[in-house]
Amino acid sequence: MKTILVVGNGMVGYKFCEKFVAKEESKQFKLVVFGEEPRPAYDRVHLSEFFENQDAKALEMAPAEWYTENGIELIVDERVADIHRTNKTITTAKNREFSYDYLVLATGSSAFVPPIKGVEKEGIFVYRTIEDLEGMLAYAAKIKAKNPNAKAAVLGGGLLGLEAGKAVMDMGLEPHIVEFAPKLMPRQLDSRSSQVLQLKLESIGLNIHLSKATNQILGDDGYITGMEFGEDDVLDVEMLVVSAGIRPRDELGRSCGLEVGVRGGIVVDNKMQTSDSNIYAIGEIALYNQMIYGLVAPGYDMAGVAVDQIIGLTETLMPAEIDMSTKLKLIGVDVASFGEPFMPAAKGHSIIFENKTQHLYKRINVSLDGKKLLGGILVGDASDYSMLHQIYLNGMPIPEDASQLILPASEGGGSFGDVMDLPDGAQICSCENVTKGQICGTIESGESKDLADVVSCTKAGTGCGGCKPMVKDLTEATLKSLGIEVKDSICEHFDLNRQDLYKIIQVKGYNTFNEVLDNHGNGGHGCELCKPVVASLMASINADTANKEYAIQDSNDRFLANIQRNGTYSVVPRVPGGEITPDKLIALGEIAKKYDLYTKVTGGVRIDLFGATLNQLPLIWKDLIDHGFESGHAYGKSLRTVKTCVGSTWCRYGMDESVSFGIELENRYRGIRAPHKIKGGVSGCIRECAEARGKDFGLIAVEGGWNLYLGGNGGATPRHAELFAEQIDNATVIKYIDRYLMLYMRTAKPLQRTAAWQERLEGGLNYLKEVIIDDKLGIAEDLENEMQTLVNKFECEWTQAINDPEMMKRFNHFVNSEEEDDNLVFVPLREQKMPEKWV
Repeated sequence: MKTILVVGNGMVGYKFCEKFVAKEESKQFKLVVFGEEPRPAYDRVHLSEFFENQDAKALEMAPAEWYTENGIELIVDERVADIHRTNKTITTAKNREFSYDYLVLATGSSAFVPPIKGVEKEGIFVYRTIEDLEGMLAYAAKIKAKNPNAKAAVLGGGLLGLEAGKAVMDMGLEPHIVEFAPKLMPRQLDSRSSQVLQLKLESIGLNIHLSKATNQILGDDGYITGMEFGEDDVLDVEMLVVSAGIRPRDELGRSCGLEVGVRGGIVVDNKMQTSDSNIYAIGEIALYNQMIYGLVAPGYDMAGVAVDQIIGLTETLMPAEIDMSTKLKLIGVDVASFGEPFMPAAKGHSIIFENKTQHLYKRINVSLDGKKLLGGILVGDASDYSMLHQIYLNGMPIPEDASQLILPASEGGGSFGDVMDLPDGAQICSCENVTKGQICGTIESGESKDLADVVSCTKAGTGCGGCKPMVKDLTEATLKSLGIEVKDSICEHFDLNRQDLYKIIQVKGYNTFNEVLDNHGNGGHGCELCKPVVASLMASINADTANKEYAIQDSNDRFLANIQRNGTYSVVPRVPGGEITPDKLIALGEIAKKYDLYTKVTGGVRIDLFGATLNQLPLIWKDLIDHGFESGHAYGKSLRTVKTCVGSTWCRYGMDESVSFGIELENRYRGIRAPHKIKGGVSGCIRECAEARGKDFGLIAVEGGWNLYLGGNGGATPRHAELFAEQIDNATVIKYIDRYLMLYMRTAKPLQRTAAWQERLEGGLNYLKEVIIDDKLGIAEDLENEMQTLVNKFECEWTQAINDPEMMKRFNHFVNSEEEDDNLVFVPLREQKMPEKWV
């Protein structure tokens, strides 16, 4: 029996093992795997998730038992020290010797630490392993104990540097990103997309320092105290995370005489063979086509090629060109690039859509004849990445007006391409090299009956996860093509979608989650997916407030306030239509002053009060209610505001009285729970000062009445509302909005905004007109009656809470004491108190 030794048990080393044991020929070999770290292989792509639960096992690619069950000898916490090519043996750091017939080097890379003066000081870390993260956590706790306002810097503004910045923030340190280049992610993004990303990251609390060359690390008694960039340019920090790039771990290859590249990496051919035919190199140690590929997908492909070559399937070769397209969720921000993200003007044209206020940037590069998609960059919204990537990879035709590929629907863009139009050979999952033909084939053969089966059979979507939306679309489209009903089930506990559950709860009158689960579920205790959905449905159907236990969907509902980054809460009283009397305005100021709250006038024509502690909430709301205010529902999936301009009462351009109608609409729909938040707007003329076309429902006054617009949203994917009806009177407006909102509440998916719901309706706007205006389904009167029932049931949640002693118990910091939590610290800024970490 021949022996294969794998040196390195990272993601690529593990993938070699997984692909190897899947082959029937593997039984002819003995496989031994060496790992330096004290644990089996784990997912470095999602390393940042370790900060959420500090559970290393949650990141494991497979438990230690998996190796034993598959006949693999796993040796952890033992470094391979030497390779002896002449006698085909290796020696470990523990002076143990092992023989091989084939040797696979998968040692990956190490973090590059620039030779900066003082870089050896305490408090400086790299961001590479779980042990690195554990060290960072321990050190952060130590410096925070001495200084609650401690700062930490990350050296490097690339992908890993930004992930490290998020980690620093999660540890409660003030984060600073220091980058030598004049832009973030210089290898993936152009200058404009980098600026958009920078604005977004700064908005969530990261401090960005560009074009900074670090001269030295400052420190006292061997501990870091700062970074010096020039004589008078110093950043005070108590901790530093170095993320300045990687270097291949090629020292074993160098020491045994394998051919290496000038800048590192062991040279391999398209068989993944090194200059020694018995030794293979895969992953970030392998120099292929004079390049080191830092993505996991090429490493997985290399592992597959090496497996096939060793077992004798010599026709399997690495492709000459490797696609470096990638989609990332970076600190909650979508970032993607594909094909040629940077392209000279001589080769093609670039089309750019940019909205800095929404932190959106989309760029596509098309050929000079306008017929081919050559590449692109997406920041802020990468929902179209999968299809754009496939269009690029497969040379699919593009619209005559290529801008339709990236513009929002309201700006002339639209849906393009269909997943079923892709060729069978289209690679859908690059991590596992799964094609469209494999996904569809497993369904057509009967092997897979749903998405879970497809994932189990093909492993599509189990890597980075970027392909999951397309895998789901292909699965559903294939099932439909076979005449199989596709059930949009909420989760494993219900074989029902939200629409089914809505009707069941409405007809049966259920008012506890367990009643629904016991009578219509699949057993178990429910989960984080179905519990909030059922609570939302009950709140929508019964118009019960979040003071009812079954209607509570999350902590914001429980405390009738939005929890903020520093653990305090916001207080947002309703100001219908933005109209407020001087007395109420004074009352707001006095209450804010009394409780030392931060005040902010928002774009939604209301005044937000921030910085309230949990135990202060009832006291603040009692004062507000005594002055005639009520809950503004800023914490709920419900109507937020109806924004108005001053209308014909004051404005010389006003065509109608927008304020009074806006107040009427806000008072009508206040408190009504929906799949997602809802906003409205009423503009008194076409100058659109209330931005009505950016709202879920919006009105613009014209000669002869109101123009009604439906389905507009802000957020990550802004969309203008569509013109639904023209020159209608107030009564007709209310009738149409009643029907629209009730239809949305009945049929939308969980957490689906009106824009996404409307866009995905079969028949779109024309179908809505048939149902709402023409009453095609004969349900218009039912929808109006349901809405009127909800309107009649409205109660202010905070009025309920402060009048009920049992409810008031929720607002104590501690269940066994009335003491306050004294961990919150504020400092003055711009003449108001601010959380210390914001300053």
